[in-house]
Amino acid sequence: MSTAPVVSVRDLRVYYGTPRGTVRAVDRVSLEIAEGEVLGLVGESGCGKSTLGRGILGLLPEGARSDGEVIYGGRNLVGMGAKELRRLRGPDLGLIFQEPMTRLNPLMRIEDHFRETLEQHEPRLTGREIRTRSLETLGRMGIPPTRFRQYPHEFSGGMRQRIMIALALVLRPRLLVADEPTTSLDVIVEAQILAILSDLRRSFGTALLLITHNLGIVAEACDRVAVMYAGKIVEEGDARDVFGEPAHPYTRELLRSTISLETEELHSIPGAPPNLIDPPRACRFHPRCPSAMVVCADRDPVEQTIEEGRRVLCWLHGPDERIPAGGTETLERAEIAVAEEA
Repeated sequence: MSTAPVVSVRDLRVYYGTPRGTVRAVDRVSLEIAEGEVLGLVGESGCGKSTLGRGILGLLPEGARSDGEVIYGGRNLVGMGAKELRRLRGPDLGLIFQEPMTRLNPLMRIEDHFRETLEQHEPRLTGREIRTRSLETLGRMGIPPTRFRQYPHEFSGGMRQRIMIALALVLRPRLLVADEPTTSLDVIVEAQILAILSDLRRSFGTALLLITHNLGIVAEACDRVAVMYAGKIVEEGDARDVFGEPAHPYTRELLRSTISLETEELHSIPGAPPNLIDPPRACRFHPRCPSAMVVCADRDPVEQTIEEGRRVLCWLHGPDERIPAGGTETLERAEIAVAEEA
């Protein structure tokens, strides 16, 4: 696996305009993904994970605006023309959507989906080459040739998800964003999908951004993990290090909320992710944080590198000037309750 990044994201922001105000869905996010590497992106619903994935690929709806840098192949994808981006999507940049039944045209056979994709991006291919490439890719997903001319409704949810993965892979992209690829699948099919994604990076060296709520999947399938909260990356590092010794209180609370065979008592994080139109000032997690200090509600945290390849956005890790005149006493529970209600 190469250490050179396939994509470098620097200070990426994605904002949505709404009648109620501006939604700051992604707020100055930076990350890199190397060739053959799997980066897991985790966090609660509404924290901006899917928006970040689509922002990297330039797949944003009307009314959204973005700035910062997404460097791919020496070029910045942010601000690139729509025609140029369309040429890159498919052969260079791939996306596996959530809910495959909503992405496959119910009036088209599976064969037609593949023909349309390949004719659009590789018009020089003959009909025989299109069929051969399509069947080969589907075969890697465990879909037999006898089902090539069937319609989406004739497949189970797990098989439709494999077809979606095959459609993304048939063009052999260098970067693949997988947005909740195992949602609503049973654990056996989930394991099969993970094995397919693992084989993908070994065979093609694809860089993979895996967006998921399932921390077990990240522990099993990812090299590194980035934890996202309220539009920001609050912790990033080697998956084993982050799971073994989480540095950010939010990461610790997420892990405590995971159910395992050793679970004796259910745990949840009080409150809910903030409204991204008007997020809390300073640290966005402080209204829910069990380790919150006075400074957390007063000043934005400064990102710290706590060891090689490990960074965290939290006042618990510095810098030293974090201690204000009022000291480091923990916020009173009443203050936190008021902030949650607000």
